[in-house]
Amino acid sequence: MFSPSIKHLIQEKSGSFLIPASRIAFVQDDNPLYHAFLILTKVKYSKIPVLDKDRHVVGLLSLAMITDKMLETDEISVDPLNKLKVRDVMQTKFDKINFVETTLETQLHLLINNAFLPVVDDHGAFQGLLTRREWIKAFNYVVHTRYRQKIFEIFSGGRKVCLNANGNFWL
Repeated sequence: MFSPSIKHLIQEKSGSFLIPASRIAFVQDDNPLYHAFLILTKVKYSKIPVLDKDRHVVGLLSLAMITDKMLETDEISVDPLNKLKVRDVMQTKFDKINFVETTLETQLHLLINNAFLPVVDDHGAFQGLLTRREWIKAFNYVVHTRYRQKIFEIFSGGRKVCLNANGNFWL
């Protein structure tokens, strides 16, 4: 659990956590696997969201999932790329969040095992991605920018002890 002051500072920065859907590469579940292969190869992401026609996140897809379908006993075949759809290969069990309904603690907990989390609105429509990288950047900002110049005073036994953000203290 975060202290109230830390929580406030993180929430102040929370708008920068979300990478909006308009900036995210994605594929649709009915796209041919060939199309998804090209997208993943060009954007150089390890995994991307899969959306349905109503823009709901229905899965995740990686290049490894596609190449696994291309591997045969003794050769690599591109035939599955033309025969299969994204929905035939995608990962269907994954975490996603709604910013309004998810606490900072839950977000952080989920990001331990996920490089990113799809963010949906109240209707399940894709809003963007919360990435571990963006969350850590925001937390780093809070810790280093906001506290660097602040001095905390601790009163103990009538003596005034000052503590700066680097952990140094003096009387």
